[in-house]
Amino acid sequence: MDDHTDETSALEPCAPTAVELNEFRRAVNMIIGRWKIDILWVLLGGPMRFGELRKALPGITQHMLTAQLRALEADRLVSRTAYAEIPPRVEYALTDNAIALKPIFLALTEWARVLRDTKEENQPIRKA
Repeated sequence: MDDHTDETSALEPCAPTAVELNEFRRAVNMIIGRWKIDILWVLLGGPMRFGELRKALPGITQHMLTAQLRALEADRLVSRTAYAEIPPRVEYALTDNAIALKPIFLALTEWARVLRDTKEENQPIRKA
């Protein structure tokens, strides 16, 4: 006899396997970090030098930016290109792996906007 209700049956196709859940966690862990999403978002606009990134991310320290860029580079989300020039020039850019996140970032932005708008619509009207 089937113990599943119609409601739980409807959810089954969406339930991730243990392997899928581990892959999801691995992906999320690559972008979780105090500044990682901010860095990726800023680099969606194109390659930037270290100083440009610092200016675009008010509040980030040089040490933190360096650490986060190294982590993103290790996860193959950001590339670092050093040019043989005087003075030396280094640029950071998104890799194809990170560019693939753009539609996901935009979808999450829209999702957050809808949630915010829904929350505002459901707020009780306060009398003055």
